[in-house]
Amino acid sequence: MSTEAIQIYQRVADQARRDELIVSHLPLVKHVIGRLIGELPPGIDVENLESAGVLGLVESAGKFDPNRNTLFKTYAYMRIRGSILDELRRNSPLPQHMLERVSLIRKAQRKLPGPVTVEMLVEETGLSTDEVSDALAAERFSRMVSWEQTAQPNNMNPMESMAPPYAEVERWEAVQQLGDAIEQLKPRERLAVTLYYRQELRLKEIGEIMQLSPSRISRLLSRAIFELGEKLRVKLAIPAE
Repeated sequence: MSTEAIQIYQRVADQARRDELIVSHLPLVKHVIGRLIGELPPGIDVENLESAGVLGLVESAGKFDPNRNTLFKTYAYMRIRGSILDELRRNSPLPQHMLERVSLIRKAQRKLPGPVTVEMLVEETGLSTDEVSDALAAERFSRMVSWEQTAQPNNMNPMESMAPPYAEVERWEAVQQLGDAIEQLKPRERLAVTLYYRQELRLKEIGEIMQLSPSRISRLLSRAIFELGEKLRVKLAIPAE
């Protein structure tokens, strides 16, 4: 076989390998989006996110080196997630009314004695429980898309590094305090957090278990994450932002 024929064969084989990786891992895109939805405010265009995720998958398949000691699924997961977050940065600004609610909640949080609860924010702001929950999700979203790196150092679970200022806290201490704080959550919120972050289920799957809609699960998670952050902030003596 000539050198040219060998090169053509190799290119065809490489393309077939990339195509197989893309097709076999398309469900991974939906999985990543299903996981991220729990951290996003309502109204996000999921179809755009799916398109961005597929582009990230295609890029992963093209750049993946099978000779390295890395699973393609692990390699592709972070690239897909990064592509989706890039899409969020570019095309998903929060509406003005949501920005106003976020500002109102931040002011209330600084004013109230910690640890602040969702119920305290409802009473202080005059917003409904659902409005507060959605605004808390929007605040997390605005922080998430502003970070320079999508990957957490040392592959930390998002619950172990929810947002600044916890980045400066010793990891082992934060994890210990976090475990204690989770145990103090209300039963439904504790179950939602456990299924989402520890069992890595999607909102729809959690909803089926808890017999609640995905939007209700998302709000449960928003409330739980906020109150976990507040408990950690007070325990670790971190000032409110």
